Amino acid sequence: MGMSGSSGLRVGLALGGGVARGWAHIGVLRALINAGIKPDIIAGTSIGAVVGGCFAAGYLDDLEDFARNLNRRRVLGYLDFNLTGTGLITGQRLCERLEKHMGSRHIEALDRRFVAVATEIGSGQEVWLNRGRIVDAVRASYALPGIFKPVKIEERWLFDGALCNPIPVSVCRALGARYVIAVNLNFDITSRGAAAIKLDADHTSPIGSDEPEPVTGKNGVAVRRLLQRQIMGKGDDAPGISTVMVEAFNIVQDRIARSRLAGDPPDVMISPRLHGMNLFDFHRADELIERGYQAARREIDHLTKDLGIKQPTAAAPSTS
Repeated sequence: MGMSGSSGLRVGLALGGGVARGWAHIGVLRALINAGIKPDIIAGTSIGAVVGGCFAAGYLDDLEDFARNLNRRRVLGYLDFNLTGTGLITGQRLCERLEKHMGSRHIEALDRRFVAVATEIGSGQEVWLNRGRIVDAVRASYALPGIFKPVKIEERWLFDGALCNPIPVSVCRALGARYVIAVNLNFDITSRGAAAIKLDADHTSPIGSDEPEPVTGKNGVAVRRLLQRQIMGKGDDAPGISTVMVEAFNIVQDRIARSRLAGDPPDVMISPRLHGMNLFDFHRADELIERGYQAARREIDHLTKDLGIKQPTAAAPSTS
């Protein structure tokens, strides 16, 4: 495995959590790759594990295509609502998508080190998933409590790693990274009350032949619409159930991240300007990827100087 710069430093990349804001990680990676910066170690939490895992496995192009082709209707199609389980969304359709591309890939076989961070239910222990199927590790890492059902790995029930390590700089250090680049997706969340989930079921009309129908029976469609309205909100000022849950989770994540980063800061922090990008805006990938790209470009001179990488005279290509 080669080093990322002429300095010979082992470079780590810590990708933080932030729900849909995680599409910005794709833009960050594009900017780093264009500048000749190739991380040796990738640690991801939640959506950071999704993007980091796809990158480590060579599926970044596929993930970007998937993200850019999402619209409101397709996002709702992937949120398969569940009335009886341990989460409002089973995540089965998302899992099937990941299985299609990476079902046979194991972390041990990757060309670079990859770790997905999860939290054990009950003990609250931080769990580093660094072996086994990438799909299982990623699913465990993004399983937001109460939203997605938890994942069982080796007799342990796991959910979102952001409860213990939202931006996993410490993982990169522990795996031998001498230089750590971190990506903070929650740098500029200033108006939390405005960060409501805006996928209004009344306007998107998600019911159709290509959508799942998890609630069966005579009133199935009506119940599904009611669930979407309650969970996603009606587009007015009153937040839906999942808005409240995710926002509460995000506040906790932000406080934990501040505390952990103070004790174990990265060498460079990339903080995309994502104000106005809501936590479930998965359909805004074009904007999110571009903002991630621009945030990383602002740090490229600093990074390449530290890592001893000579830059070409021409500007890096756009992400579009």
